[in-house]
Amino acid sequence: MFFVLYWLAIRFYALGVRVASLFNPKAKLFIRGRKDLLRDIRYALFEEKRARIWVHCASLGEFEQGRPLIEKLRVKYPTHAMILTFFSPSGYEVRKGYPGADYVFYMPLDSPYNAHHFIKAVQPSLALFVKYELWYSYLMKLSAAEIPVILVSAIFRKSQPYFKWYGKLHRKMLNAFTHIFVQDATSVQMLKDIGVKDVSIGGDTRFDRVADAVVHKYDMADMSEFCKNSKIIIAGSTWKEDEELLKKVFDKLPEKWKLVIVPHETDIAHMKELMELHEGDAVLWSRFKIDYYDQRVLLIDSVGMLLRLYQYANIAYVGGGFNKSGIHNLLEAAVYGKPVFHGPEYHKFKEAHDLLKAGATRVVKMPDEMLQQILLWEKDRINYNAASIAAKKYVMNNTGATHKIINYIEEKHLLSSE
Repeated sequence: MFFVLYWLAIRFYALGVRVASLFNPKAKLFIRGRKDLLRDIRYALFEEKRARIWVHCASLGEFEQGRPLIEKLRVKYPTHAMILTFFSPSGYEVRKGYPGADYVFYMPLDSPYNAHHFIKAVQPSLALFVKYELWYSYLMKLSAAEIPVILVSAIFRKSQPYFKWYGKLHRKMLNAFTHIFVQDATSVQMLKDIGVKDVSIGGDTRFDRVADAVVHKYDMADMSEFCKNSKIIIAGSTWKEDEELLKKVFDKLPEKWKLVIVPHETDIAHMKELMELHEGDAVLWSRFKIDYYDQRVLLIDSVGMLLRLYQYANIAYVGGGFNKSGIHNLLEAAVYGKPVFHGPEYHKFKEAHDLLKAGATRVVKMPDEMLQQILLWEKDRINYNAASIAAKKYVMNNTGATHKIINYIEEKHLLSSE
């Protein structure tokens, strides 16, 4: 019965996306990207003779979480082909040209047929799923084929289906993994309480990703020009609610402050809205060298820059905290030793609780809260520096997850090094 309900949910989801594709660009990409997908995967891999590692991510955030592991695996096992899949267009469309993978595909929707033919085409020696991506048919087929499959950087909460009376099918998915690496001891205990034994604390691979970025950071001449002799707020992954709050804060800050906005959505319509919101003060990154006349607001209309940009901040703001899905990646700003503001929807994220407790972040609900804290930090450099140090220290103290996962793969001889 549980599988029937699961299968129906997948079918209804697919139908809903198809209907939404008539008017929603992302849904249209979701449908278009899966047209003849299994055929395209078979053709792409037909002459591939190397052993294969398959890494699956839901979207862009999970990709950034899995990226350090992909890159370490490429170095450790150079004779293997790396296959990367995404569920969401927001991951695939941005990273379909990612050079760290030999092949990048959408993942076909979960069904026994799709799972059978996908795994038959890919023939992975090892599969790795990042954080929350669990698909029943794929996991059952991998288990039946005795292909090792690892879940990495997972974190669990009591509210999830695995721990409910109706979660039998979800618990079966967990038991299909060869091993599960979780972020904290609480997750280990919760899984053991429901009979999942192959679990250990691995940590969060995102720490390794951002720590590596600091080591390899480089100067961006145009950004240096924009930031010269100013104090800077870098606002990353913002949504409309974040942008409206930031506008109210920014309007009351002294002239020496400048604002860089890296919105979650960089489509033309949204960038036009931001230009109108900051009318007369804003310049687009794509036109910086043409239109820059000492404007105070820089709008980044390109993807993949945010992690590098945080190095220029005096204050960081991370968006998403006014959406039910919650805040985006705090670690990208914290690793540079930047005090961070974010909205009130942060409770699902362990690092948000940890950073708040350490004094490195501030939760903001109203513009005046953020404004007063910025002005206070300007006067009280001791507290500002304490927040900065706490942010960087937290990140650097939590690196090493990638190394633990690679060690496990080596110790268990899950991949040949030849």
